Amino acid sequence: EESIDSYMQELDFSDIDKILSQQAGTEGLDFKELVQRLLDGEEIDKGWLAEEIFSAVFSEVQEFRGTLIRIVILCIVILYPYFVMFITALKNKKEMYEIGHILPEVWRWSNFSDIWTAAPVFKYLTNSLVIAGGATLLAILCGIPAAYALARMRFKGKGIFMGAVIMSQMFSPVVLLVGIYRMMVDINLNDTILGLILLNAAFNQAFAIWLLRGTFVGISPEMEQAAKIDGCGTVKALIKVLLPMAAPGIITTLIFVFINAWNEYTIALTLISTDIFKPITVGINVFYGFNFIQWQYLFATSLFATIPVVVLFLAIEKHLVAGLTSGGVKG
Repeated sequence: EESIDSYMQELDFSDIDKILSQQAGTEGLDFKELVQRLLDGEEIDKGWLAEEIFSAVFSEVQEFRGTLIRIVILCIVILYPYFVMFITALKNKKEMYEIGHILPEVWRWSNFSDIWTAAPVFKYLTNSLVIAGGATLLAILCGIPAAYALARMRFKGKGIFMGAVIMSQMFSPVVLLVGIYRMMVDINLNDTILGLILLNAAFNQAFAIWLLRGTFVGISPEMEQAAKIDGCGTVKALIKVLLPMAAPGIITTLIFVFINAWNEYTIALTLISTDIFKPITVGINVFYGFNFIQWQYLFATSLFATIPVVVLFLAIEKHLVAGLTSGGVKG
């Protein structure tokens, strides 16, 4: 170590520009090889060493700066709508329609507290949470056995069933809205939270099955076979072995289904007429007046509506890598 330090102190970096211009295109510096050559007592050209060190550092700095600029631009594009929502939520009615004023003259933080008294926003958020959570749970519980059967079992009509699962995603809820409404009226589930839970789970079921099937296909059958040798049945092997290993795919499916159910608007608008049963996507319309729109309350409520999805993602994001099977099967 002392010999290396003394050798590096003797390097002359004054002619780096000259060397770079003369020896452009030199291969990258291998520091591990360099240290080994120094320890072996090999004499190394100081100019070459200076060039390689400078080239390596300069290349890393340039790459990092370019990456940082791209990240900043991407963040600005993604976060700008939320910035507009936040700034608008702090304005008063007069400032909404003034041109040339981006920031409010007076930051009205009271707008965030006024929405709770101006409308039953908490009830709307609670309804959305119950609907999205119930639909997600139901879609996952029904999707896991269906996806497992498609991934592991052979039966007649398997290809047709898989095709039907994919084709079901082609039908928009708007196309089926009249039939859905009549069916829900016949079974007395219109204007109920339970009806919305069932419908959201149904419309997300095919998507959940398809994602979960890909997860089970990616798990080696040898894991399941080893569990059966140890005395586990099919159901026990699924619960004890496959589900922990499929955790990343299950959590990914959970996130997508929850977001889809949380953002659903058309069916809820059609089926729900009682104010206390409305989810936030429909209840937020209370700030749309006949002659005017309360933009400050509308955007303040919208910001609160994004919080549960963000919290859900932050809470389970660390579990996305759980249950990986790397190294579990030899060969």
